[in-house]
Amino acid sequence: MYKTYPGTCLLNIHACVLNSEQYSAQDLNLRNHVTPALRELHWLPITERIQYKLCLLVHKMFVGHAPDYIASLLMPASDIPFPPRSSLRSSSNCDLVVPRTSRKIGDRAFSVAAPRAWNRLPTDLKLLCSTASFMNKLKSFMFHAAYTGNTV
Repeated sequence: MYKTYPGTCLLNIHACVLNSEQYSAQDLNLRNHVTPALRELHWLPITERIQYKLCLLVHKMFVGHAPDYIASLLMPASDIPFPPRSSLRSSSNCDLVVPRTSRKIGDRAFSVAAPRAWNRLPTDLKLLCSTASFMNKLKSFMFHAAYTGNTV
């Protein structure tokens, strides 16, 4: 069933389920907006939840708690053998190499989407060693970006 739906349809289905949970959990009218209820419960919107999960997997890869196949899909910018790369800022702030894709569907691959999401994070957040503190600060960062209009 999921193979026939494009990615946007799956997001819409997930959004409908999430919204219906909100309506039932907070006794909202169908005419009320869900966004204030999501903000009150400190829930991330769906696109930010996906970004959160991607960044968490990358963090676990850096800390050593992710499976080996996750680490094989990602390449730190500091590992590129070219001599000029070592002097770039991206080599010192834990950035990852984002592979080029020729199609939009290629942008959805983990090996492309995860480095793109990770590279958008602030450096001080990327350098945290504790997974618990990383999760806490990442959710706060994503929540602030989602509800203040800043893009992540």
